[in-house]
Amino acid sequence: MSLKIEQDDISKKEKPLGSQSLFRGLQLIEILGNFPNGCPLAHLAELAQMNKSTVHRLLQGLHSCGYVTPAPSPGSYRLTTKLISIGQKTLSSLNIIHVAAPHLEQLNLITGETVNFSTREEDHVLLIYKLEPTTGMMRTRAYIGQHMPLYCSAMGKIFMAYEREQFAAHYWQTHQEQIQPFTRNTITELDKMYQELAEIRRLKLSLDREEKELGVSCVAAPIFDVHQQVKYTVSISLPTARLEQAGAKVLIDAVQDIAQRISQEIGFVTPQEG
Repeated sequence: MSLKIEQDDISKKEKPLGSQSLFRGLQLIEILGNFPNGCPLAHLAELAQMNKSTVHRLLQGLHSCGYVTPAPSPGSYRLTTKLISIGQKTLSSLNIIHVAAPHLEQLNLITGETVNFSTREEDHVLLIYKLEPTTGMMRTRAYIGQHMPLYCSAMGKIFMAYEREQFAAHYWQTHQEQIQPFTRNTITELDKMYQELAEIRRLKLSLDREEKELGVSCVAAPIFDVHQQVKYTVSISLPTARLEQAGAKVLIDAVQDIAQRISQEIGFVTPQEG
């Protein structure tokens, strides 16, 4: 992923008077989010397209407020955990977390595997809740707040499947540089993705067949709201060998059952057939 910070919507929109420093400070925070071990001031200024003296002044202000701290490498800066605290408070304020958490904990106990709960943020999956496995030693690299591509994750394909009909073609056209094969199983052809999305809608189920990482599989199901829209997904991640050993059907049934229970709690009513 390119770390170049483009002149995004913030810079394109008219800013309120007196807020230039605020917007620039937020821009620096976003950039530093890509450098967990710290970013040198000169490189930070280059990415932000600001002069070094301005960046240094803004960093001093952020440091005094507790958002930024000097990194071990001389002349570098990194974010502090204060932002994690704010993020956790924001996530905990979402009613969906309180509704879904008991069900996700049950899924975690039933399967013993990593449980993921996500929403969609623009053209990415946003992980908003995660439970580590209760059995085995495998720990995924996913973390709360992480953005993941739509095309190569079980949860991402759920969101694509329940989008408007033209979405997949538009996504393919606008994300050509990002759509790359992580493994030999990654779907990078639009025709094959169309087939995949049709199957997901038919089964109300999505599988990541080692499409992002060899040896790791995921099973995901959609969560429908009162308007029959898919705003959230739930999945489990586990070693492919354990998926085969435990039996895919048992795990699939567990994920779909939990997804249905959460859907019902947020108002989804199964449409009557006929």
